[in-house]
Amino acid sequence: MPAHAHACTDPKHHVHDGPAFVAAVERACRERGLRLTPIRAHVLGLIAEVEQPIKAYDLLDRVREGNGPGAAGPPTVYRALDFLLANGFIHKLQSVNAFVACHHPSTAQHSVPFLICDSCHAAVELEDSKIVSALDERARGLGFRPRAQTLEVHGTCAECIVAEGAGGPP
Repeated sequence: MPAHAHACTDPKHHVHDGPAFVAAVERACRERGLRLTPIRAHVLGLIAEVEQPIKAYDLLDRVREGNGPGAAGPPTVYRALDFLLANGFIHKLQSVNAFVACHHPSTAQHSVPFLICDSCHAAVELEDSKIVSALDERARGLGFRPRAQTLEVHGTCAECIVAEGAGGPP
């Protein structure tokens, strides 16, 4: 990877250590005066361990399988997701209605573009402030007042292209 490239542009950049990720979020919560309840931490850990987008009902199934805190039902899991989203610890991929861990748990809620592979369902978070700024500036230039951005690019990742036999550069 070139020296100037950010790790989030690397398809291999994932949250690989769920417990360490939860610990980083716990630290961020303490610093911001937030409360990471046991169910919030459990849901966060489940999202981190799958390393690809996961839907809310799949999370609910995993919480129930592991006898998670409070034998959580859908409202409890959705409240945990709302907290994690609002505080920038996870992202929601709107086009596939699924959640992924944010690679920057110590930062506040932020917009990032995602590359989503339609074959293997991997999602790569592109931490690229130029793209986010360009969309914001263009919207404001048209007299539009943006509140949130969702940019998701669907296609096929390099590994799936090779696996499909297409070969060559993506």
